[in-house]
Amino acid sequence: MKTQTLRSRIYDGEGDRLMGPGDAVEKVVLLPDSTSTRDVSNSPKLRLLWGQYLLEDILAGRYRTLVCSVNAFDNSRGIIAQVAAALPTSQWDEPSITAYAKRFPNQGKVTVIKYDMDAIEVLALLRPTEAPSLRLEDVALGFKIVAEMIRRKTSRLPVASVSFLGGRANRLVDAQGNEPTFETVLRTMYEVGFSGDVYPAPWMWGASSTGVYARYPFPESSSRCAPEDHESVSR
Repeated sequence: MKTQTLRSRIYDGEGDRLMGPGDAVEKVVLLPDSTSTRDVSNSPKLRLLWGQYLLEDILAGRYRTLVCSVNAFDNSRGIIAQVAAALPTSQWDEPSITAYAKRFPNQGKVTVIKYDMDAIEVLALLRPTEAPSLRLEDVALGFKIVAEMIRRKTSRLPVASVSFLGGRANRLVDAQGNEPTFETVLRTMYEVGFSGDVYPAPWMWGASSTGVYARYPFPESSSRCAPEDHESVSR
């Protein structure tokens, strides 16, 4: 007589049936990046926080440092202004954030500005004044500086970063002037020594037709292009 193996359930009651595949607009297909739970490695990685809300996690005190962007013109729609407004002990607001960014001279390259918001330190990438958009080379240099700042002061851990995708005031572009892929952004961060948590942009939660991983580097089996096809970034 065959023994029937019952699948473990996720939800109480009829939850599993009701939460089955459907027409939900916002959903992702999360893939395991290892076939064995024994494949444990202490090598640096980026954790990708699909389905999590960055602002809520900051308010809950999960991070000591946030990496994002800032500009010297208008940050009213940026995450940095949202964080400042949400933290009860922060003495920053959008006008003061923007005014402070204006104090930094244009050096022809990205600048990392520190904002102490009491509950969290924000390391903000300020693009060169003459650049209309944030570029991949700006992200590379900025995260190289951030990684070194964290290495020299480990009390900045744990650290979280935005994905820099879908920005309006601080739009990220590649060498062709197009918004890069999420994978390209992650590779740019990782290759200069950054490791921490990265929050995908909320609009990316609608990528239900594409499987996603919860960590970077992705498994070797996911490679879809030769190294020479990768976006070239000057360091």
